[in-house]
Amino acid sequence: MNEKINSIKKLQTGIPGFDHVSKGGLPINRTTLLSGSAGSAKTVFATQFLAEGISQFNQNGVFITFEEPIEDIRKNMLSFGWPIEKWEKENKWAFVDASPQPNEAYVVTGDYDLGALLARIENAVKKTSAKRLSMDSIGAIFTQFTDTFIVRSELFRIAYALKKMNVTSLMTAERIDEYGEIARFGVEEFVTDNVVILRNILEDEKRRRTIEILKYRGTNHQKGEYPFSISHESGLIIIPLSAIELKQKSSNIRITSGSQELDEMCNGGFFRDSIILVSGATGTGKTLMATEFMEGGTSKKERSLLFAFEESREQLFRNASGWGIDFERAEKDGLLKVVCEYPEVTGLEDHLIKMKEIIEEYKPQRVAVDSLSALERVSTLKSFREFIIGLTSFIKHKEIAGLFTSTTTSLMGGSSITEGHISTITDSIILLRYVEAYGEMRRGLTVLKMRGSKHNKDIKELTIDENGMHIGKPFRNVSGIISGNPHLVLRGEVDRLDDLFNKET
Repeated sequence: MNEKINSIKKLQTGIPGFDHVSKGGLPINRTTLLSGSAGSAKTVFATQFLAEGISQFNQNGVFITFEEPIEDIRKNMLSFGWPIEKWEKENKWAFVDASPQPNEAYVVTGDYDLGALLARIENAVKKTSAKRLSMDSIGAIFTQFTDTFIVRSELFRIAYALKKMNVTSLMTAERIDEYGEIARFGVEEFVTDNVVILRNILEDEKRRRTIEILKYRGTNHQKGEYPFSISHESGLIIIPLSAIELKQKSSNIRITSGSQELDEMCNGGFFRDSIILVSGATGTGKTLMATEFMEGGTSKKERSLLFAFEESREQLFRNASGWGIDFERAEKDGLLKVVCEYPEVTGLEDHLIKMKEIIEEYKPQRVAVDSLSALERVSTLKSFREFIIGLTSFIKHKEIAGLFTSTTTSLMGGSSITEGHISTITDSIILLRYVEAYGEMRRGLTVLKMRGSKHNKDIKELTIDENGMHIGKPFRNVSGIISGNPHLVLRGEVDRLDDLFNKET
């Protein structure tokens, strides 16, 4: 069975992420149905399939349009950097215009002959020596038919003709429901060899684009839906979580957290390629910890990158200055880069793509994100978890130390949705909590988890002044801090518990 599956050769599309999801690309010399609702990026995909063929693989293409005027396609796709008109002059790209003319309207009720259209397509393929072909959209021509039997027979005819031309082809088709019929006529998916579905789903008032390979006749592919985004620099970009592999290296090298006292609690600092989650209520010192983490890197001549989603650059620099940290100097020395943006500016998929691009370009030794909770509010739970997995795995593969902050919903602590989504994939968790004692509000800090290393398990008092963060003595007479329900414990009870545990050990 495996020999049969592997015998079918595939054509690399060059579309970022798709060749991984499809395990090699589109099956050569076969026809693929690309179905999707309005706004799902069918035309972009079909155009990019040809554009990447020309620019990456020196494979020419033919584009048959049944709806959109050719001039509109040239203009619209130029925004992605695809010089279609230039490629036409170089005989690398050819259009076949089958779009309706003004005031043209008719319905086919009897026999219909596609011979003339197929002859034009074959001529364009021979003229350009094309290896790729896109048809957008077949639904436009078949809406003229009243009989679905005619639609099916003509689709068979087109697919057979394209196969004889030795081109790998895409046919786009419309669908009404995101999870309903595959295409409008209910027969398209049975005629073509392969079916790929694009979705533009509305969940919790937020749009989310996904791609799914439903059918790949005779060959293997990744199963399920994968998120994708559209970038004006790169076109359609698929984010395949299946590309993430647990093969990242692990180092024993320690780096400073930016605080000597916290380094001591962590048995010498964080591991160089670890992911650290700092969780706490508003005002407990999360941004200060991220600031000191950045300063800890710049003081060692390490490039440090801060993504801020709640505060502006000026506010961050002012706050850092108030704690005796000179971000301005670090930035001028090229040791610090700060990227500030409201989460609502774009979707999580776009944020992830942009953050990866900045990391690739800047090549930092450490990265901080402040805060994940801000990003969580602009996404669904599923897309947020996919974002977290995508970012953390990327950082770990680059052997970069990452520190993420998360805000708890309760002032006194407890847990947050963000913690639940990231806690299992982080290497270290630091909890910051408010502690009410004798009518006074104090702050507490504990290292809840540190994978691969022993660490201090005390809940210690945290103070903040003009010199930054200071970690003091443990809270010995307060219980319930982590659960968010602190209460005082009598001294005698503390001594009794100490004696009890000492005897057992």
